[in-house]
Amino acid sequence: MEKITVSDLGKTWLLDLDGTILRHNGHLTKEGDAFLEGAEDFLKNIPKGDRMIFLTSRDASWAAATEGFLDAHGIGPYQILYGLPYGERILINDRKPSGLKTALAINVERDAFMQIEFVTDENL
Repeated sequence: MEKITVSDLGKTWLLDLDGTILRHNGHLTKEGDAFLEGAEDFLKNIPKGDRMIFLTSRDASWAAATEGFLDAHGIGPYQILYGLPYGERILINDRKPSGLKTALAINVERDAFMQIEFVTDENL
């Protein structure tokens, strides 16, 4: 399992929804949405002081069903940005004077939850 060292500061988690947290296009099937293995526990362990922002190309007409699913599983608080383009998502942020990089980008295989452990370093 890959380990990524992060600071003990509060975080903003920008998380793609389909194929990263939930089964890709599961909302379009008769079975409906389903978490990828390990994703639900991961989300529930994000500290309450952090912010979760889900990114999705889903049309906003899916908002009630999507948020109903997340709420029924005790995920939150969160925000969701709907109707995003299908292409790259580009994150740009500044580096702290201490040298702390305040932007991380992780690409994972579709429909396989990330095999990454985030380790906190209080010295960052």
